[in-house]
Amino acid sequence: MTTSSMKKAVFMVDAAGAAGTPHEDDRTPGQQAARDIGGLASVFANFRQYLMGWDARSRPGAVADQFRSGLATPQFNGVVRVRSASAVGRAVATARTELAGLPWWWWVGPDSPEDTADALQRHGGREFAVLPVMVRSLGHSAGPDDTLDPAGSDDASVGLTVDTVEDGDRLAELVRTYRTSMGIAPGLEPEMVRIESRREDNADIVRLVAVLDGRVVGSTVVITAQGVAGIFLVHVTEAHRRRGVGTALTVAALRAGRERGMRSAALVASPAGEPLYRRFGFTTRAEYRVFAFPA
Repeated sequence: MTTSSMKKAVFMVDAAGAAGTPHEDDRTPGQQAARDIGGLASVFANFRQYLMGWDARSRPGAVADQFRSGLATPQFNGVVRVRSASAVGRAVATARTELAGLPWWWWVGPDSPEDTADALQRHGGREFAVLPVMVRSLGHSAGPDDTLDPAGSDDASVGLTVDTVEDGDRLAELVRTYRTSMGIAPGLEPEMVRIESRREDNADIVRLVAVLDGRVVGSTVVITAQGVAGIFLVHVTEAHRRRGVGTALTVAALRAGRERGMRSAALVASPAGEPLYRRFGFTTRAEYRVFAFPA
């Protein structure tokens, strides 16, 4: 997998199809205020829960938090936090052993020591993506589109609805939508559906699909935990991008978080998606650095 294709496939990144990236100095006062609300500890605890939920047996480790779905794609296997930079060598060796035969990534956020990235490079890690972590408060409407009816926004496709997914055929459609957008092999789809349906934290999760003319054209997954609505897997089918589907999904995701009493919403954005999320009052608060290791 090339560096460019790896960046495209990072699963917490959206594929909503927006374009352009405004400068940090373009924030409105309301956006700047949202930047200062709440701590990041709960955001990264939310993200860790989501990542590790792909492995029913994963538990926070003494040295590092590691997860293994068994799927032959790196988005669903890896390490999401290490306790000490001095323990990186031991954690890398453990990951190489326990994840042998599977592609995997190491996610470095501010919940790991600041020297972690340098230590990973010394132990053979190769950084291939730096991804912004964007956060906004759910205590108020931070943008004009936050209050829109997803099916009625001006730029949405006529007849578009956003539905909650429970299980069955619609869950398979949701998985198929983000799997295809991420470039994951079709053969992995049945196991992905099985894992999604059996996650131990499903009570915390809201799955949403955008539907047009009876077909699923977009997906997102919201995990409501630690007081945070973590927004993942925002994907829109290629033929329906730039038609308001990403906007409708974001409105529905924020609404789901607010209805469940979450204090803030957070996501990891791609460069293409940042303008959309800034429009909703999200601001960049931190970053993830993602590392791969040679087989």
